[in-house]
Amino acid sequence: MIKKIQTNTAEQAKNKIVDLVIPKSSNLKNDVLSGLTVALALVPEAIAFSFVVGVDPKIGLYAAFMMGLIAAVLGGRPGMISGATGAVAVIFAPLVITQVKIGGMDQALGYLFAAVALMGVIQILFGLFRVGKFVRLIPHPVMLGFVNGLAIIIFMSQLGQFYTGTGPDATLLPTPTLLIMFALIALTMIISRFLPRITKAVPATLAAIVVVTVISYFLNHSGYEVLTVLDFVKMIDPTKTTVAASLPSFSIPNIPFTMEALKTILPYSILAAAVGLIESLMTMRLIDELTETRGRGNKECVGQGIANLVNGFFGGMGGCAMIGQSMINVRAGGRGRASGIAAAIFLLIFVVWGSSLIELIPLAALVGVMFMVVIGTFEWSSFRIIRQIPKSDAIILILVSAITVIYDLAIAVFAGIIVSALAFAWEHGKHIRAEKETRGNKKVYRLDGPLFFASATSFKDLFDFRNDPDDVVIDFKKSRVCDHSAIEAINNITERYAQYGKRLHLLNLSDDCYKLIKKADNIVEVSVIDNIIWPVADDRLG
Repeated sequence: MIKKIQTNTAEQAKNKIVDLVIPKSSNLKNDVLSGLTVALALVPEAIAFSFVVGVDPKIGLYAAFMMGLIAAVLGGRPGMISGATGAVAVIFAPLVITQVKIGGMDQALGYLFAAVALMGVIQILFGLFRVGKFVRLIPHPVMLGFVNGLAIIIFMSQLGQFYTGTGPDATLLPTPTLLIMFALIALTMIISRFLPRITKAVPATLAAIVVVTVISYFLNHSGYEVLTVLDFVKMIDPTKTTVAASLPSFSIPNIPFTMEALKTILPYSILAAAVGLIESLMTMRLIDELTETRGRGNKECVGQGIANLVNGFFGGMGGCAMIGQSMINVRAGGRGRASGIAAAIFLLIFVVWGSSLIELIPLAALVGVMFMVVIGTFEWSSFRIIRQIPKSDAIILILVSAITVIYDLAIAVFAGIIVSALAFAWEHGKHIRAEKETRGNKKVYRLDGPLFFASATSFKDLFDFRNDPDDVVIDFKKSRVCDHSAIEAINNITERYAQYGKRLHLLNLSDDCYKLIKKADNIVEVSVIDNIIWPVADDRLG
């Protein structure tokens, strides 16, 4: 018997969101070293997202530092990394583009920083009103689709590193450079995968980055071209010669304090706040699964909000939790808040005082690390269970993955939740049934199952209006009337029986139902259950 239980437990473990659970305890050494690893991976991401918005790279780097530090200190999920993200960058990009055309870059930055600050205020309000708890209601197929979709996005975002130039002018790297890059990516992945079998003294990803950086340094000095972080910056903007930046400074966003300005930034702030929190809370839940711990969603909302509010007054472009960097952190051993704090501080040190070292890191090393994140993030068991789970769950999983890749995370999650709710309603709508018994000139229908909008039609089909005897009893003892559609269904059958001159007896209803029944002329008996409160979702009782 014990052997059988162990087998079942192992099978359940395979069906978790992430196959590999790493229940390590937090310690300062692991947190600091994993934070160093994350800081190295944050630099090119922050720079790339800055160009998505159309602003100077230092604005993305400032955002990565402030988001990472404040969210790590005040957020609800130790070990989760926050920074400048593509999801938020895409939302603010149209605002910047529009304002640049109207009044130039200075005006655009003023509107951007004000929108980021307002985004933070909205997120704080979400946290204070305890909205974060609703992430626990997200169905498992939606979570699987989210994870798989993000893994695909992370993979696709790395493919741009194999090209030179941007947009339609981008061309594939020269063959020798491309082959060297492939080799270094493979080496990075091999070290990341197998070094933990030899030693766990340092994070494998950090060791891989250091080793590949040293090798690329000698290759570059031997006449072979190896693309670095600095090359990446120059490819996007040839006028940039360094990733160095000064310390961020406080300033009030340069924007007119008028209702017109508020109307301009409010839609962007609301959308960015919603998308940022969805991505953050979904990432939090993923890390919960990976570490077998539990974060605090409402506290994370407040932490993210304060971080974005500070961003608005210190020249950052805002952001949210980063699933890729969070996965790097957790798999490198980062568990406590010190890991996020260390990542932010190391990032600041790199861009202010150590930019020359960061500029030497080869893109291949960072791409290899992100490919390992993709492998660890994607739920490979989806392929195995896709034929074992209900068809509706399989459709939701695929749908959320596809929408995440094609459109964005927020739309994908909302679509997944809506489809899940409809599937739930459809399935439970079929479960209402009746035990029928005829006693002389009286027929009794004993209902079993909830009566609501999805089951209203099935409920009406239970009755034989023409052939039933003169007295019909409907017993709701094992049923529950849930909403306005259910009340209307009861009113409808009451009217149908009245057309045939038959009397209706309704037993074991709640007091709310009794108040809402309109077609009561031919109802000779209504039995209300004492001390039972079954609120009906109807505006007339609101």
